[in-house]
Amino acid sequence: MLRRLIVPAALAALASATIGARQAQPTFRATTQLVVQAVTVKDRKGQPVPGLTAKDFVVTEDGVRQEVAFVEYQQLDDAPASPVTLAPEAPARMNQVAPVTAPMVTAPVPGEARLRGRRLIVLYLDLSQMAFFDEMRTFENADRYVATKMTAADMVALMVFDDRGVRLTQDFTDDRGALRDGIASLMAAADERNQTGIEFDTGGAFGEDDDAFNIFTTDRQLSALQTAVTDLGALPELKTLVYLGSSLRLNGADNMAQLRATVNAAVRANVTLNPIDARGLTASAPLGDATRPSPGGIGLFNGTVAQAAIARGQQAQDVLYALAKDTGGKAMFDNNDLAMGIVQAAQAVRGYYLLGYYTKNLARDGRYRHVVVSLAAGLDDDLSYRPGYYGEKVFAKFTSADKERQLADALRLEDPITEIPMAAELSYFQINGAEYFVPISVRMPGSELAAASLGASHVDIDLIGEIKDDHGVTNRNVRDLLRIPVDPGAPASPRLIQYETGVTILPGSYVIKLLARNDSTGHMGTLEMPFTVPNLERVTDEVRLSSVVLSQQRVRAADAIYTVKQKVAAEVANPLVEDGLKLIPAVGRTFSASRPLYVLLDAYERDAAAVRPLVAYLTFYRDGTMAFQTPPLGVDQWDVKSRALGIRFTLAPGTLASGAYTCQVTVLDPAGVHAAFRRVDIVVR
Repeated sequence: MLRRLIVPAALAALASATIGARQAQPTFRATTQLVVQAVTVKDRKGQPVPGLTAKDFVVTEDGVRQEVAFVEYQQLDDAPASPVTLAPEAPARMNQVAPVTAPMVTAPVPGEARLRGRRLIVLYLDLSQMAFFDEMRTFENADRYVATKMTAADMVALMVFDDRGVRLTQDFTDDRGALRDGIASLMAAADERNQTGIEFDTGGAFGEDDDAFNIFTTDRQLSALQTAVTDLGALPELKTLVYLGSSLRLNGADNMAQLRATVNAAVRANVTLNPIDARGLTASAPLGDATRPSPGGIGLFNGTVAQAAIARGQQAQDVLYALAKDTGGKAMFDNNDLAMGIVQAAQAVRGYYLLGYYTKNLARDGRYRHVVVSLAAGLDDDLSYRPGYYGEKVFAKFTSADKERQLADALRLEDPITEIPMAAELSYFQINGAEYFVPISVRMPGSELAAASLGASHVDIDLIGEIKDDHGVTNRNVRDLLRIPVDPGAPASPRLIQYETGVTILPGSYVIKLLARNDSTGHMGTLEMPFTVPNLERVTDEVRLSSVVLSQQRVRAADAIYTVKQKVAAEVANPLVEDGLKLIPAVGRTFSASRPLYVLLDAYERDAAAVRPLVAYLTFYRDGTMAFQTPPLGVDQWDVKSRALGIRFTLAPGTLASGAYTCQVTVLDPAGVHAAFRRVDIVVR
């Protein structure tokens, strides 16, 4: 029985409003930002004042009162530790083999009290631009501090920045024997380097050298220092980083962004920077000493050469002073007793409070926030703290230097960023007896072209990456800008974005890490995958084959504009290019049944005096059963330079039905009675 329900108009309106309210559910968002300050409180006699609580502190940020969330006092024991006898020879426990990896500071597990109540001191040795005599002075004074000046409360770590980048040579420890061993190892390496005449190749944080290209335009020394202090952020305690280096100065206004980024990273990581000029007390000749050639020109007579030398030295000290002032540390110049500077930096931290508050200023404008910490009425003790910090900044307000710094930080992160999904396909082709060409194909969704709706005529996508071996050493860098034209009036394109590049590399096991960023939206994505390049020179019992490349797309080589030409790879004939057409590898290996399928690989006969014809054929298996097999293909075309025989197959549309297959390429050498095969899983739709 069918019944019709009649609803009065008022009731219908109420029901409609109720349904609309349910459909438009409110969304609640909460954003908080915790700011942690290390505050030292001393009485009139210079002694630490313990026992204060959150009610005893008054914190203002840009004049706005902040509510203190927590206060924790760190009590330090300044009793001197038993001295170690200084020996003229190197310690007997010197490391025999230098580590090839770059371990960083070990983060404590929750509840661990190993570092609680200890003074954390980092001896950071910047050897990148340091002269030999300054190196020896630095090592000797660091060793003397460890042997005679350390106290029972000190936990010391050793960090080094040199041609191998930033690395931790000794984690936080109170074992002075282990610390002296680490210093002695660095001293021995520096002595050997100077005796053999090997100079530093001051590469950046990602392994690029001066002969290739620099990914980032910011100062390498400041960037390395930022890497070090960022790594220390995993430890909640106050850290005292003693910077021992020379020749650190800004090179123009562009490096101000890097200086600000380094200071802000130190503030966020609760690290005070305490620079010590390793040059000591300098009395340089006005026109330079014997370590440099004699100057020439009119500047030799009008005094500009001498003035420039004095200005360079003053600029270096100005930068060191700024690092100390902005992070709450102390700087020491013009003193040959570098160990005394380390002691002064250590004694500045005797007992301190960790004070935290949730800032009321949630604007992400990147501006400097002035912080004032005072004591409640009735207390007149002396306070020492950092006067402020730089706030976070949204991507829309980033400068070009900020964007470069963001790429560097994002590539260094261990956690992946998944705002832009990415997939990659890597192959390998032998060039000569030692080198291999590795084509790299990266695919991203076409939804990243949505910026066209904002009226843009193109979308820029920054792409950077690095290839590291199994020891963590960077071998190759990738950097490119994808400028993709779009139609401002058209909707978001469903097509995919595919990027092509290639590098030359030696055989071995590697990990490639790529990062892409949409310069319109700020979206980023990372991809990390391992791959192996086998050494085909060691293959003796079968035909030597490259990897198999499958594709359904061939374009004119001139249209492949997004290709980085490496210094070596630019001179290599790309095996994916034939007759002016470039084969675009299929990332994901999913193919359409209505389009032709191209299969490409190379066979190598490097030990043959003349070409030996080969026979090859394709076999497709489905559910363990052979579904299709091509007729045998004779291959007798030989590239004289690489001694490679190109094996090329083309399957007509409709050859394979929809489904999952295993594609097997079999190559036979009738003359040598050898064979080999490669297998690749594919999907046909």
